[in-house]
Amino acid sequence: MPIVNRIAELKQEITGWRHDFHANPELLFDVERTAGTVEARLREFGCDEVVTGLGRSGVVGIINGRGEGRTIGLRADMDALPINEKTGKPYASTIAGKMHACGHDGHTAMLLGAAKYLAETRNFSGRVAVIFQPAEEGGGGGREMVKDGLMERFAIEEVFGMHNMPGIPLGNFAIREGGIMAASDQFSIELEGSGGHAAMPHMATDPVVIAAHLVTAMQTLVSRNIDPLRPAVVSVTVIEAGSAFNVIPQTVRLKGTLRALDPETRAFLPEKLGEFVPAYAQSFGARAKFEYLPGYPVTVNAAGPTAFAAEVAREVAGETNVDADTDATMGGEDFAFMLEARPGSYIFLGNGPSSQLHSDTYDFNDEAIPLGTSYWIRLVERALPLA
Repeated sequence: MPIVNRIAELKQEITGWRHDFHANPELLFDVERTAGTVEARLREFGCDEVVTGLGRSGVVGIINGRGEGRTIGLRADMDALPINEKTGKPYASTIAGKMHACGHDGHTAMLLGAAKYLAETRNFSGRVAVIFQPAEEGGGGGREMVKDGLMERFAIEEVFGMHNMPGIPLGNFAIREGGIMAASDQFSIELEGSGGHAAMPHMATDPVVIAAHLVTAMQTLVSRNIDPLRPAVVSVTVIEAGSAFNVIPQTVRLKGTLRALDPETRAFLPEKLGEFVPAYAQSFGARAKFEYLPGYPVTVNAAGPTAFAAEVAREVAGETNVDADTDATMGGEDFAFMLEARPGSYIFLGNGPSSQLHSDTYDFNDEAIPLGTSYWIRLVERALPLA
């Protein structure tokens, strides 16, 4: 594969950065060490402008090309997950309960590698904004950076993201036009019956039994109310009830997630559940309160930037190593907020047969570093060619 020669030379250095980030994971917006390291590297590389504190703890580096032109943004995420690592690697997390279990350490290192090369060579016109974002894992750091004026402040016209993906072969890319990752929303339900003695259930309105029926009944929203060709997920992931083996509790609390790949389905799910859940509980003689907590929107790849990104990926990885119509995933991604603000695309980079994302045995594949870094470089040089 045509890896940029300079990046092949830098692989060991970039890998070292990655291992350092991996050993020192930080959560959500509290990425002081990571962001500080990123800032120091960008200044060392000679970026023309380095801005910190955007979206609370994000970092943006600006690299000017050799001529006038537009500005494009490249984004990497910096935060880790609250997981105890079990990889046994020499560079494993040194902080209990925190781990880079999604590859953000690799994403940050690859974009730093691209920034170093682009600042050295400047074989492009216009400007590149390298965006290092906090709090992708549930905090909405992408939303906060957009709210802080990311796009307007740097006049970004298009924005691109990349994420590693276990199961996609090493050396391959995958992308698709339209929704590539689902909206990721939350809900909570409080069921209230009347408690009583477990030996006399006929004297109570048992919310545990109602909750058991409700969990199953909620699945009909997907199977019988939504077009089978429109993916949707309703998952109950938390059930809290009771404290003693011989007491029927008065309340049960349920929590879960709603996923959809189009705005219409996303809007339908909480609206319908808001009607269905109280009515269903009432049919058992109980009461229910439904609460909807919107999260990340659908990650939507624009047509033009996606076709362009696929071309660049083919140039780097080879014609047969790019799937330009990959299946969407029901996972969520807050790069969606940046794609709502500006057109762009989000691409998957093969991580090979590794453990799955968010697993305590997952690790980013260092052999993917030259490919991902070269993709960023060629994307810039192709999108912003010298006159």
